[in-house]
Amino acid sequence: MTKFSDLALDPRVLQAITEAGYETPTPIQAQAIPEALTGRDVLGIAQTGTGKTASFTLPMITMLGQGRARARMPRSLVLAPTRELAAQVAENFDVYAKHTKLTKALLIGGVAFGEQDKLIDRGVDVLIATPGRLLDHFERGKLLLTGVQIMVVDEADRMLDMGFIPDIERIFQLTPFTRQTLFFSATMAPEIERITNTFLTNPAKIEVARQATTSSTIEQKLVDFTPTRKDRSFTEKRAVLRALIRGEGESCTNAIVFCNRKMDVDVVAKSLKSHGFNAAPIHGDLDQSQRMRTLDAFRDGSLHILVASDVAARGLDIPAVSHVFNFDVPSHPEDYVHRIGRTGRAGRQGRAFTISVPSDSKYLSAIESLVKQPIPRGTLPEGLDLASEGSDRPRSERSDRGERGSKTSRDRNRGRERPRAEHGEVAAMVPLDVPAITAPVEAEAPPAPRREEERRTGRDRREGREDRREPREDRREGRDRREDRREDRRDERRDERRDGPAVIGMGDHVPDFILRSFAIAPAPVSAEPAEDEAPATQPEHATED
Repeated sequence: MTKFSDLALDPRVLQAITEAGYETPTPIQAQAIPEALTGRDVLGIAQTGTGKTASFTLPMITMLGQGRARARMPRSLVLAPTRELAAQVAENFDVYAKHTKLTKALLIGGVAFGEQDKLIDRGVDVLIATPGRLLDHFERGKLLLTGVQIMVVDEADRMLDMGFIPDIERIFQLTPFTRQTLFFSATMAPEIERITNTFLTNPAKIEVARQATTSSTIEQKLVDFTPTRKDRSFTEKRAVLRALIRGEGESCTNAIVFCNRKMDVDVVAKSLKSHGFNAAPIHGDLDQSQRMRTLDAFRDGSLHILVASDVAARGLDIPAVSHVFNFDVPSHPEDYVHRIGRTGRAGRQGRAFTISVPSDSKYLSAIESLVKQPIPRGTLPEGLDLASEGSDRPRSERSDRGERGSKTSRDRNRGRERPRAEHGEVAAMVPLDVPAITAPVEAEAPPAPRREEERRTGRDRREGREDRREPREDRREGRDRREDRREDRRDERRDERRDGPAVIGMGDHVPDFILRSFAIAPAPVSAEPAEDEAPATQPEHATED
């Protein structure tokens, strides 16, 4: 049997492996490490949980033992699809390189650029990053990739699902052509194969398990049920999940519950906590520090149930997960392999339950076609009544609330009930336990039907409006008369301003010149004619006295 000591690793690396408690490599490690130490490109295909991280971390530390890092020019590059997986690779590097002087930097989102820039400026041997944050640093001019000697792409099929393939191709073009490439994936999609044919040179293809197969250490169960009503499907699925967790009893030491949507992660986690389970959510919308605290709590055992989206389905090394529950059937069949691969790791036994409804049939067919075997069917837990369990409130609270509600309802209805009155009598509105007091009244004629009365009232109202409505000509003449009156008032005000007192408000001290009239008097008429004028001619009929 092959041991780590037979793989020509650096003695300091072997010492760290021994201190970590490992002696025998996994099949992928036993085949990939020797090929990587020779400087050859490696294409590794293995199901999740087989130790792919150590397959490239151990030979990388050994080959980087000689040399020195330069500022802003890392000597090796590791690309991971998620922040959690990148942080996990960094933790593995710290474990295996603790006896060396190699340095590392972790570039992930959700962390300030300043601290990352300081590490890059000092120079690092190993740069571990997600594609997006790596390109952010490069475009800001803080990073050069021309000194990369070893490049690793981990979980390449997850990169494809998350849409990182264009970024991966660009990063490949920024690195030297002479680099060594280690490419690892759990499945081999056609797009992944195209990239390997383009950027890998005569790689050593290592496939230790058939593509997209599930581990034999995982016991799988498919719980298929039909909701009582279509609109209660989500509620009753939560009831089935709680019943399955309770049915496992003490054997369920910890578990991961997977949901397809982020909003469902929060709802399911809240539902479990309201029923007394120690659960917490984790998905891509949470702050990075909160995600890391949740993962740390799940690893150290203080958190028992982790409700997660597929961000936690790939590459997370949590060896002691006893159960996996698929609250939703994954829409991508490859995700099923990675989800249930979180349990049954490192030779341990694990159990995986998948809850499905009739609308999930096409997704189940795709999964069974991928894994080349049917998923064993399970049954609903005994004693589960979906009609009564389909609520997020504990049963004790529901029963108390129901009793209080029914009693209040009875009291309310008792106050509203009215005893039947005899002909010609009117019963008062009193509770049943108080005798009704009745008084004889004269019988009146039954009122006219309400609908006919409403129609008549509406008709009279419309006729009244029509009577009050003036003809159009009369309205026009009224507007003209109002305009004429308005003009007359304006003329009167104008005349008052013109003919009014000359000075207002000056009292007895009005200057005399203001009160004087400055009208020009006409010139006097002379009795004698002017010299240049001829005297008036006497009339012919005039005679002297």
